[in-house]
Amino acid sequence: MTESLIAFAAVFLLALLRVPLAMAMGAVGFVGLGLMRGWPASMASTAQVVFESGFAYTLSVVPLFILMGNFVARAGLAHELFRAAYVFVGHVRGGLAHAALLACAGFGAICGSSIATAATVSKVAYPSMKRLGYSDALSTGVLAAGGTLGIMIPPSTILVIYGIVTETHIGKLFAAGVLPGLLCTLLLMGGVAWTVRRDPAAGPAGERTAWPERWRALRGVWGVLVLMGLVLGGIYGGVFTATEGAGIGASGAFFFALARRTLTLKVLAQVLVDSARTTAMLFTLLIGAMLFSSFVNFTTMPNDLRDLITHLGLPPLAVVAAMMAVYVLLGTVMEELSMVLLTIPVFFPVVTQLGFDPVWFGVLIVLVVQIGLISPPVGMNLFVLNSMLPDVRLRDMFRGVWVFVAALVLALCLVLLVPGLALWLPGLMQ
Repeated sequence: MTESLIAFAAVFLLALLRVPLAMAMGAVGFVGLGLMRGWPASMASTAQVVFESGFAYTLSVVPLFILMGNFVARAGLAHELFRAAYVFVGHVRGGLAHAALLACAGFGAICGSSIATAATVSKVAYPSMKRLGYSDALSTGVLAAGGTLGIMIPPSTILVIYGIVTETHIGKLFAAGVLPGLLCTLLLMGGVAWTVRRDPAAGPAGERTAWPERWRALRGVWGVLVLMGLVLGGIYGGVFTATEGAGIGASGAFFFALARRTLTLKVLAQVLVDSARTTAMLFTLLIGAMLFSSFVNFTTMPNDLRDLITHLGLPPLAVVAAMMAVYVLLGTVMEELSMVLLTIPVFFPVVTQLGFDPVWFGVLIVLVVQIGLISPPVGMNLFVLNSMLPDVRLRDMFRGVWVFVAALVLALCLVLLVPGLALWLPGLMQ
C-alpha cells in the first residue's frame, strides 16, 4: 500500500503545482509502473492504453453524445423547453424557478453535460426571472442546481465514462439514472417551494396561461421528445447498443437543427470544433486515469484496503456511506470528473468485493458529482454562472445554492438506503 500512497501524494503535489491532473495521473502511473515492473513494460502498457482508448469502438459513444447535445443546443431548444414548462407552472409562487428546473431536466435528457445545461438554460431563464423580480440568490441557485440534472438524466457523460472505466453496461447505467434523475428534479423543486414559502418576495408568481396557449407551447418541443424517446427507448429495449443509439441521436439532432434553419456552415464548424475540444479533454483525462489505475491495481492497495475494512467489521452499507462522505468532502475542493477518475481504482474493487451492484454505485457516483458541482467554494456550475452573470455577486450565489445542496444530499441518502430507486429499471432490461 505504501507505493500507492506515495503515488497519490505525488499526484496531489503535481496538481498543486498547477500541472493538469490528466498529465499528473498519467506521469505518476507511467513512472510507478516503470519503477515496479521495468521501463519496457511501462512503455508497452502506456502505448496499449493510448491506442485502445483512441480506437475503441465503445468509446465513440462519448463524442457522439457530445455532438448530439451541441446540435440540439444550437437549435434553440432551451427556449422552447422553458416556455413549455412555464405555461404550465408559471402561475404558482416560484413558477419561473420550477420551469427552469423542468427545462434543465428536459435539456439534460439530450445534452448529457451539467455545465452546458446550466449555461444554456440560464441564458433563457435568468432574464425572465430578473424582470419578474426574483432574488439573485434564488435565480442563480436554481440554475446552478438545475444544470446538474444534465449528468444524471440519460444520456450522461459521467455515466458513460464510469461505464467504460469499470466495464459496466452503459445501457443499464442509463436506465438506472432515470428514476434518480426524476427524484432529484422533484427534490430541487421542493427546495424552490421551501425558499419561496420562507420569503415570498424571492420568487413571485407569474400570470396563469390558458390551455390553448399551453398546447401551442408543447408543439414546439415534440420533435426533440421523439428523438429522446427513440434513442433512449431503443437502448433500453435492446434494439441497439448505446454506441449505435448515440450515432442515431447525433444524426437526428443534426437534421433537427437543420429543419429549424439554425445550422449554417459557420455554426456547423463551431459545433464540430466545440465537440472535438470537449472530446479531447475527456479522452486526455480518461487516458491519464487509466494509466494511474493500472499502476494502483498492480500494487497491493485494493487488497489491503479490502482486508482492512473486513477486519474493522463495519456493515457493508456503512462502508459505502463513508465513501460517499469522502466524495462529498473532496467535491468541495476538487474538480469532480478528476476526483472520480482518481478514486475509482481504489473504491470500485472494494464495492464489488462487498457484493454491491456496480450500476447502483455508478448512480451514487453521479449524485456526489452533482453535489460537488454546486458546493462552494469550487462548485464548477457556480463559476460558470458567475462568468455569464457578472452583475450577480458570488456571495449571493453561494447563499442561494445551499438549499439545493441539501436537496441533492437527501437524494443521495435515499438512493443509498433504497437501491431499488436505481436498480428497478435496469432489472427490467433483457
